[in-house]
Amino acid sequence: MRVRLGALAGAAALSGALSFVLLAAAIGTDFWYIIDTERLEKSSPGAQGQGPANRSQPEPLSSHSGLWRTCRVQSSCTPLMNPFWQENVTVSDSSRQLLTMHGTFVILLPLSLIMMVFGGMTGFLSFLLRAHLLLLLTGTLFLFGAMVTLSGISIYIAYSAAAFREAACLLEERALLDQVDIRFGWSLALGWISFVSELLTGVAFLAAARVLSLRQGQDQAV
Repeated sequence: MRVRLGALAGAAALSGALSFVLLAAAIGTDFWYIIDTERLEKSSPGAQGQGPANRSQPEPLSSHSGLWRTCRVQSSCTPLMNPFWQENVTVSDSSRQLLTMHGTFVILLPLSLIMMVFGGMTGFLSFLLRAHLLLLLTGTLFLFGAMVTLSGISIYIAYSAAAFREAACLLEERALLDQVDIRFGWSLALGWISFVSELLTGVAFLAAARVLSLRQGQDQAV
């Protein structure tokens, strides 16, 4: 039993630390959403008619975005519109909905990081004190944090789809979108891996609580 409890403690610590690092990296990087316009630029009349003597080229339109800002290939990154100042800006209902969704996931994902910090502290104390109820509380906290992470990622995906529909409605030449490659980036993948790791951390703590409860029951029986 002792070996198994120690193994669970190690697994919980490892997966919890991995989840925190990955989610922090995902939040801090700007590759959640990638727009690649290379095919569009190559097929444009200006690019096709450009001779070797004329080396000047327009700035690429490709960009990649994070939770807080969007970055162009040859330009500095610009912050996204602040979603918490909607009352001071005149926007359409669809744009206001996008701002609300943006404000939601930029709160949920950092909140999950904060919950992991508290979960790490309670988890350390629970293994140190061999406290069954504290192990249960820590496991529940990590599971709830995993649901918060999942909610934030899901809202971001819905936000990206809504933003694409909004852009498609504003763009008169809809055929141009067929030549633009739009995809989610590796920052989002880090968020998904963090969610899975956070979920496993919660399960490990709940399993440790079960093992400790059985062990205490056996000790009382003896």
